[in-house]
Amino acid sequence: MTDRNTQEQTEKEVTYQTFSEFLQNTPPNQFVHISDLVDPYSTLQRINTPELRLYCSHESCNGDRFFRCLDLPNNRQSLNRGTLNYLYIRYQCDNCKNTRKIYSLAAIPSTIPCGICSKLGELPQYGPPISPKLIRLIQPEKDIFMQGRKCENQGLGIGAFTYYRRVVESQKNRILEEIVKASEKSGVPQDKIDILRAAIEEIQFSKALRMTRDVMPDSLLISGQNPILLLHRALSRGVHELSDEQCLELASSVRVVLGELSERLSTILKDDAEVKGALSTLMNSKNMVNSKNK
Repeated sequence: MTDRNTQEQTEKEVTYQTFSEFLQNTPPNQFVHISDLVDPYSTLQRINTPELRLYCSHESCNGDRFFRCLDLPNNRQSLNRGTLNYLYIRYQCDNCKNTRKIYSLAAIPSTIPCGICSKLGELPQYGPPISPKLIRLIQPEKDIFMQGRKCENQGLGIGAFTYYRRVVESQKNRILEEIVKASEKSGVPQDKIDILRAAIEEIQFSKALRMTRDVMPDSLLISGQNPILLLHRALSRGVHELSDEQCLELASSVRVVLGELSERLSTILKDDAEVKGALSTLMNSKNMVNSKNK
């Protein structure tokens, strides 16, 4: 009776995820307790295949869409209870019918429908999509940035932090040049633009970033904060001073701030030819109507 109570207490302390939560939100290489790993309606203990909500990059979607499993119920692998099972499951966007998501899994069914599962990998890789605007901002170091993203997805904080710092340091001038363009378009006073240009010429990375303290356009501030100073604050920490978990948290913050900065720069610098064309059409519409009525 005591053993049974101990087992029940242990089971109560276990944190479960639904299989959809696991597939959507959990990075690879960690075992997680799943509340609905096995299809409860399958007599052969086949893997469950819930509907997922995932990002679809196809041009007709470009956002979160529902994904459904491509594998027919009878073709899904049967799982052996209490042992490690290796399997693939394939999903497809239900909107464009084009984008696919493939998971490689290691699963151990226990008391039906529960079990333990780990992602061995997934394609496209785990993690929120990287904005094309961010990729354009750091284009020369795109491959290095993606290495950092891969480390971040795998929970490798020191690796992610090191890669992201290299990207920001090497692309400092490129980022500041975009900020100068945005400043000019936003009507920032010339003396502040001159300081930004001087920061581009400054060789010392930390000093260059500090020079932007009081010259950033309001339109580029993030919650009232200078994004360049936020990046400097994070990247000025030495890797040897931080734990891997702290590096991972800082790396994630650097990526988010870079992404938000790229969005704001793009908004200011976007090509407004289409807008100007639309305005011209509307302005001329009155003349078009008058000409028709003559």
